[in-house]
Amino acid sequence: MLNIASTSTGEFDEYDVTLAEILAANTQAALDRTERERRLRNREQEATAQSERLEEFASAVSHDLMNPLNTAQGYLELAAETHRDEHFRKAEEAHELMGRLIDDLQTLARQGHVEHEPTEVDVVELLESAWETVNSGDVTLEIVDERFAVEADEQRLRQLLVNLLENAVEHGSTGTRSDGDRTVRFGRLDDGFYVSDDGPGIPPEDREEVFEYGYTTDVKGTGFGLAITKRIAGAHGWEISVTESETGGARFEIRT
Repeated sequence: MLNIASTSTGEFDEYDVTLAEILAANTQAALDRTERERRLRNREQEATAQSERLEEFASAVSHDLMNPLNTAQGYLELAAETHRDEHFRKAEEAHELMGRLIDDLQTLARQGHVEHEPTEVDVVELLESAWETVNSGDVTLEIVDERFAVEADEQRLRQLLVNLLENAVEHGSTGTRSDGDRTVRFGRLDDGFYVSDDGPGIPPEDREEVFEYGYTTDVKGTGFGLAITKRIAGAHGWEISVTESETGGARFEIRT
């Protein structure tokens, strides 16, 4: 809206009104052009991002599927010669790993953007729901703070929480604490939240590398869980980092 006014009546004649209408029309045209250019830039950026995701996906597929594929092929050849059950089991394990890799790669390809309009999400409630899907064994979940909410795509945030919880359970189980005494902690930060474990922790020199595609210390892991987590955080405009927990384990912090 363009407002032109005078403190006195009769100050504007027909010529002034015509000039004002021309000015308003030109202003509207300029604003429309700016909006079209903004939308075009957004589409170009999204197309570039999508292209990059496809390139990463293709590279990951070609590289990371080769190892379990070759492993499965080798054990199947051994099984054909020896007919030993253990060789069939090893081949089956390799195929299962390929299945997990494909699932993670498909997730990775989808997580670079927020699909749904962000809404106010109760993080603790979503965390508790996500925990029910995690194979936690005897690991205990401790929620340090009261409920709070963030603006997020709920589906994407749930995936992020599941990944962090699974990672904490997996690496917490490699710590020195006795069985039944392992805990995953969740708490609020001034500008976000964290998930921590009481495992052996991550050396400072490796803390950036853990978010890279394919990084894993578990022979049965795909190495894409934390890469997916970082991509989800980035799609929301959040930052993720890892530091040491109070018990010497790993603490992943999400800054919203």
